[in-house]
Amino acid sequence: MNQHKQNYFQSNLKYLRKTKFLTQGDLANKIGVKRAMVGAYEEGRAEPRLQTMQNICYYFKIGLDLLVSKDISVDGHAEEVDAKGETLRILPIVVDKSEDKELGTLVPVKAAAGYLNGFGDVDFIESLPRFTMPFPELPQDRTYRMFQIMGDSMLPVLPGAYIICEYVADWNFIRNEECYVLVTLDEGVVYKRVINKLDKGELVLKSDNTAYDAYTVKTKNVVEVWKAIGYTSFDLPGQQSSADVDMNKLLSMMSEMKKDLNKLNN
Repeated sequence: MNQHKQNYFQSNLKYLRKTKFLTQGDLANKIGVKRAMVGAYEEGRAEPRLQTMQNICYYFKIGLDLLVSKDISVDGHAEEVDAKGETLRILPIVVDKSEDKELGTLVPVKAAAGYLNGFGDVDFIESLPRFTMPFPELPQDRTYRMFQIMGDSMLPVLPGAYIICEYVADWNFIRNEECYVLVTLDEGVVYKRVINKLDKGELVLKSDNTAYDAYTVKTKNVVEVWKAIGYTSFDLPGQQSSADVDMNKLLSMMSEMKKDLNKLNN
């Protein structure tokens, strides 16, 4: 006799909505559907698409397993972070059907603004430029993505460079002082050195440019982690312009001033 595990999605969705004092229309706006669809979900007349399920889980900070398999009105619900990627971690990929081979995707600066909303959307990922990884140093059984960065916080990597990244499913493998691209609910796409403090529910982000201070992000606000394995740039090494030299001098002076101030404060 087959035993089917009870699905609590309908009742849990209604319960979570009411704990935040949301109308069906309010929740619909939060998860990107029409108001009538929320009513249909709660009454069991319709099932949400995968993208919608992801939006629900991220909004309520709840794992997919907990959302559908436990009565949280009885068992309780605490905001949890799935550092190991064991519950909900949806990663759309692009495959070359002719060769049955996964393709890398490129996120240029113009697309980065929409990446936070579209990272779990198959159509959005498929709309990004694609590439293959011809380098023999890189295993072909990994998922790669390139992110274009702007700003000077990670000098000497120049603005406009493309960071070649490998997907990190289990955040426990984040290594201290190594570079990662993170996708966060607060900032979108950021490229930094990371200090792993998962035991405290946070990550410390550091810039290579000492003019910028380190800061922390809560892991509950992190949605994707990509390990930087290299970068490519179209700014070839050459003679520095006077403006470049002046900027380097200014950054150096700022760094020295910061060190002096730290000494005085100590």
